[in-house]
Amino acid sequence: MRGRLLRAWRQGVPAARGAAGRAGAPPWRVLFFGTDRFAVTALRALEAAREPSEDPLVSRLEVVTLPSRLPGDLPVRSCARELRLPVHEWPQTGPAGQFDVGVVASFGRLLSEDLILQFPYGVLNVHPSCLPRWRGPAPIVHTVLHGDKVTGVTIMEIRPKRFDVGPIIKQEEFAVPPRCTAKELEVILSKMGANMLISVLKNLPESLKNKKEQPQEGVTFAPKISIAKSCIKWEEQTAAQIIQLHRAIGSMFPLQTLWKGSTVKLLDFVEVDNIPGFADQMLNDRGAVPGSLLYHKVSQTLIARCKEGWVGIKTVVLKKKLTAVDFYNGYMHSWFQQNSRTVHQECRFQTLKLSTTKKTRKEREILAQDVKQ
Repeated sequence: MRGRLLRAWRQGVPAARGAAGRAGAPPWRVLFFGTDRFAVTALRALEAAREPSEDPLVSRLEVVTLPSRLPGDLPVRSCARELRLPVHEWPQTGPAGQFDVGVVASFGRLLSEDLILQFPYGVLNVHPSCLPRWRGPAPIVHTVLHGDKVTGVTIMEIRPKRFDVGPIIKQEEFAVPPRCTAKELEVILSKMGANMLISVLKNLPESLKNKKEQPQEGVTFAPKISIAKSCIKWEEQTAAQIIQLHRAIGSMFPLQTLWKGSTVKLLDFVEVDNIPGFADQMLNDRGAVPGSLLYHKVSQTLIARCKEGWVGIKTVVLKKKLTAVDFYNGYMHSWFQQNSRTVHQECRFQTLKLSTTKKTRKEREILAQDVKQ
């Protein structure tokens, strides 16, 4: 029996349709798997589709999320409680055989073959990239980090044993706005994905019939980002790369560096082209080394030398949050009293290297803060 179900599932046939005794049309009984803010948007769309109407799309909705080992709660759990939806804590998934379709969004766990086979219409995944580009847990971050001009959302069918390899059910592209951060892009793609999910569910059997395998070419991977990535490497990274890094991970992990042996976080980066009165050529060839600091008085901006070019910084966190003016007055002023354009070798940021132990503790602290937000 199990072998017949497995063969039918792989062929795209709702194997248990007859056993479930349900017509191949909405409303659907949906079990949702998710954790973060991206997933919340899809969950809210499913809940809205459950509201009483002439043609309801969802008749039953329950949620599976991960246990939280950090202070605060996971966004999906908080949302489910707000919506008064039943919540199951992974690996518990609720009563078997009582749902038509599963929906996954940013869940981060592989679903077993046995679990997938419990759903007559399989399990759908809302993935924020145009697969096969950026398979893995951090597609939005890698989209911004690598400067992709185009991204999108894929609704795909979950398969066991490997992440993000299943056939594509629906895929739409989206042009990445200039200077877009990962946090901003997440909001856009989460809404796009939720709308696409609802569209697929409105005609699920037909959508499944028209699914197609992912191309074998163009595969890239989007591994999870660690806090070590937030350490600026002044000797290796250009100004453009540092700005891109800030846009990609700054909302999770503020970029870090060393100032006189103390760890500082750098916020509010600006491109020097956008600093009024700043001329890049005026600062070149003045003895600057990567990490060298100057202060641009007119725009009240710190200017740091990179491998190539300069980058502007408006806010520094050293014990407490400081504006560029505060940092200059408190830590740099004595060097620049006579000539504000002279580079001083001692006035510089240096690359910070995190130990594994420190990294793990910091990651937990920052993730806890992110969940609370």
